[in-house]
Amino acid sequence: MANKQHTYSIRLDWTGNRGSGTSSYGAYSRAHELTAPGKAAIAGSSDPAFRGDAARWNPEELLLAALAACHQLWYLHLCADADIVVLDYSDSPSGLMIEQPDGAGQFEAVTLRPHARLAAGSDEQRARRLHDAAAEKCAIARSMAFKVDHQPTFEIASSP
Repeated sequence: MANKQHTYSIRLDWTGNRGSGTSSYGAYSRAHELTAPGKAAIAGSSDPAFRGDAARWNPEELLLAALAACHQLWYLHLCADADIVVLDYSDSPSGLMIEQPDGAGQFEAVTLRPHARLAAGSDEQRARRLHDAAAEKCAIARSMAFKVDHQPTFEIASSP
């Protein structure tokens, strides 16, 4: 079977011109909006450490969000296929970015911390192994040049 191709497109509009454009490093806001047809806009900026607005999403947070969401979607899919009933799922990922003296940076690692509440009678060890399978399937994690680790935790719902 031939590989399928999927193309994704968004629009980014910088909204931070305060009147003099980028006439100096401090003259402009890092504000921008991410949009796609039929979807709510995402208000973005840079991290406050880089003169950004803490009330807006920054690219580093969006990267963590993309990794966590991709892992979650694969995990739920694999659990459904394996007859493991997930009742609740959350994640609290964190990432380490190293900034170079010239301001450039790169992520060194991201750790996902998914927590799933499974239906009574669920096989926790099998559910744990499915996190490994989800990590192998997630296109976002597979595309990263740094390690994406996961440290899942579980709870089993009590019998009704």
